[in-house]
Amino acid sequence: MSKTHHKTIVLSDIHLGSAGSKAQEVVQFLKQNTCDTLLLNGDIIDGWQLRKSGAWKKKHTRFLRQVLKMMENQKTTVVYLRGNHDDFLDSVLPLRIGKRFYIQREFIYESCGKRYLVTHGDVFDSITSTMRWLALLGDTGYTFLLWVNKVYNRWRTYRGLPYYSLSQRIKASVKRAVSFISDYEQELVGLARARRCDGVICGHIHQPAISVMDGLLYLNSGDWVESLTALTEDYEGRWQLAYYVDAAARQGHLLPEEDDPDTDTAFAEEADTRQLLVSLAAQMAERATL
Repeated sequence: MSKTHHKTIVLSDIHLGSAGSKAQEVVQFLKQNTCDTLLLNGDIIDGWQLRKSGAWKKKHTRFLRQVLKMMENQKTTVVYLRGNHDDFLDSVLPLRIGKRFYIQREFIYESCGKRYLVTHGDVFDSITSTMRWLALLGDTGYTFLLWVNKVYNRWRTYRGLPYYSLSQRIKASVKRAVSFISDYEQELVGLARARRCDGVICGHIHQPAISVMDGLLYLNSGDWVESLTALTEDYEGRWQLAYYVDAAARQGHLLPEEDDPDTDTAFAEEADTRQLLVSLAAQMAERATL
């Protein structure tokens, strides 16, 4: 399997622990794409779902082990930014483990003479920041929408059709959602300007994008629930969106959707999400100091 090396890869909104997480696909992506710096920009572990009906699967553990392999074998530096679904990280922020693993709320990333504000983006979502009960209610509806998306794509797979994000299409048709996304982008660009940055790197809204707004670069890495996308940067400072579905289809190894009912007992026994983090941190510390 051929590999592509990048200066930087940005992943966000993987939602490990939730039924909608495409953990197998993101692991395959990281096996084909290596980097010097990996930015995990929030909602990597879905603490909300783990505290409700979520379950920790073996495929979720495989993602974390793949990140550890990158740190150990390729000396990749990993920066994990806290999102709203992994708000359990608040109790340990900021945290440095070894030489190459950091957990922070936000981060100024300097690359190729440019400064980028890296933040998950929920700071400008008034629902998740000030009305958490309403956000949790909305999360239940979104989980149902993703279930519908899964059933629909099983039918498409049976018919020999490619993956299609029905949930994203529904969101794109709602005018209120489109207006929210536009306001969200403008607010983040304004924050980046206030921090004297050349651009902003975010996630949160599951809408991959690269655009120039008011002279600043707006970069959104998308997600691994609906769009299956990542941001990549080369050594000339050029950013691109990488679409897993397109790349995998070209190479003939697109993964079918599956339930993967087997839980990872090593982590499923950790009832509290904070304890899960402690368990992961112990492994990261062991490898990060190598």
